[in-house]
Amino acid sequence: MAEGKILEEKLFSKHLNEEMEVIIYLPKQYSTLYKYPLFIIQDGKDYIRFGKLPKLVDELTESGQIQKSVYAFLPYKTVEDRRKKYHPDGEQNEAYLRFLAHELVPFLENLVPSFQMAGSRFLMGDSLGASTSLKACLKYPYTFGNVVLHSPFINDDLLELVKQANPGMLKIFHIIGDQETEVETTNHTIDNFLLPNEALHKLIQDKGFESEFHLFEGGHRWTYWQPFLKPSLTYMLPAHTFDLESMES
Repeated sequence: MAEGKILEEKLFSKHLNEEMEVIIYLPKQYSTLYKYPLFIIQDGKDYIRFGKLPKLVDELTESGQIQKSVYAFLPYKTVEDRRKKYHPDGEQNEAYLRFLAHELVPFLENLVPSFQMAGSRFLMGDSLGASTSLKACLKYPYTFGNVVLHSPFINDDLLELVKQANPGMLKIFHIIGDQETEVETTNHTIDNFLLPNEALHKLIQDKGFESEFHLFEGGHRWTYWQPFLKPSLTYMLPAHTFDLESMES
């Protein structure tokens, strides 16, 4: 069991015209007297259930390997709903990105003390959740400065956004499996995830983004993503990245 505190919140989104569920994980010994970095995680319940992320966060924080942070997990309602919001071409994708940047961030930062700058905000997701996390960072670089990509769906539009981006404004952790050449999508097509991810990796390197990349042996499954949660966190947010400023000062 994780040792921090879980808050289950609801937020009505004007951009999406619907109520959104937000599961917030406050670290052990959380105090409103200090500011915290903020992780926002797509596919939230998957990262809790399959990734066991809260328990891992406790272990890494307790051992001094990562910064103490606040985590906001965003569940999807249905597979169809997920595709509409997360897919780069989804009919609600642009509205969902506006929700993240213009509604969720202010909501969270009104709820918990934070540094309120792009470099202290992190997005994370797998597959389409990674795609929308990357797109949010690229479209709102002054809001989100860090992204964790676990086997993202990548298309030409996302690659073009990366080409246009300022590499000094985004830190990236990126993984893809060597067997992700025939991935069954929620749209019932079979897509090659490996080739566009290799193109993304080359582009990230060529442009000089601060980044870490892993090509793992395996396919498009949580079995392969879960072992990379620890290196995702320790790379993105090592201990003492930010001083936990006292709110009293």
